[in-house]
Amino acid sequence: MRNPLNRRRFLKATVQAGLSLAGLGLLGITGASAVEPIKRAGKARLQLSLAAYSFRDTFDHKDPAKRITLFDFIDYCADHGCAGAELTSYYFPKSFDDAFLLQVKRHAFLRGVAISGSAVGNKFTLPKGPARDEQIAMVKKWVDHCAVFGGPHIRVFAGVVEKDLPLAEARRLSIEALEECGEYAGRKGVFLGLENHGGIVADPVGLLAIVQAVKSPWVGVNLDTGNFQTDDPYADLAKCAPYAVNVQYKVEIQRRGAKQKEFADMARVVQVLREANYQGFVALEYEAKEDPWKAVPGWLEKLLAAMG
Repeated sequence: MRNPLNRRRFLKATVQAGLSLAGLGLLGITGASAVEPIKRAGKARLQLSLAAYSFRDTFDHKDPAKRITLFDFIDYCADHGCAGAELTSYYFPKSFDDAFLLQVKRHAFLRGVAISGSAVGNKFTLPKGPARDEQIAMVKKWVDHCAVFGGPHIRVFAGVVEKDLPLAEARRLSIEALEECGEYAGRKGVFLGLENHGGIVADPVGLLAIVQAVKSPWVGVNLDTGNFQTDDPYADLAKCAPYAVNVQYKVEIQRRGAKQKEFADMARVVQVLREANYQGFVALEYEAKEDPWKAVPGWLEKLLAAMG
């Protein structure tokens, strides 16, 4: 006989996520038992971080005088009051060893900055075969790297719907890859955060259907506050915030059908996180048009003040 308490918890979780048992079936996810929102004791605690992606044009700048390294970026985070630094995988050297990663870890520690995590660009929706195996191996490799330099979290993507691939199959492929990588990451003490990044995770229903179906306590949501291009992005952020293991704050949002972006309501986003009792890093990921060297310091000050 099934435990009625477990069933009630499941129904509560699906309602909070804006899903239903029927909805999961329509998404092609059958036989799934929904993972509940993260339960955190105490009050919300938000810590400021900065994503290296904010300076994406500088790490690879053609002019050596304008180019920065990860060590320079960590110094920047320390000098601007950040508790953490998100070290995007794209900006590591093309080849490096554990000795380099330990240098990064040492440098961050001596500057009093925690490495809040990393981020990779992966595709979990590739059909089974060598290309898919390479994607899974790459994520596991970065789990190993994070375990060495002390990164507790990696942002991952679900992937896109490949040509001639049914949507339901794309979701199943993503779930299977997340479960495999999540099991591996858990053994190394590293969280994987699935980002709301368009495609099959463009809305809360698609995103949470995948996250809830992955049976791993080391997989959650990397909540990107600027990626829901829906009718009400703030309401959609609120649906996903209880599952967040990392947050990336964007200074702009773009609603469905809007021709232009608008500045995000920072206070409202922070309130969403507090109401979800989120405890963790909020990394500014600056993508607006203004020069980041001019704009980022001011946005960091505003975000720090908003988070209290």
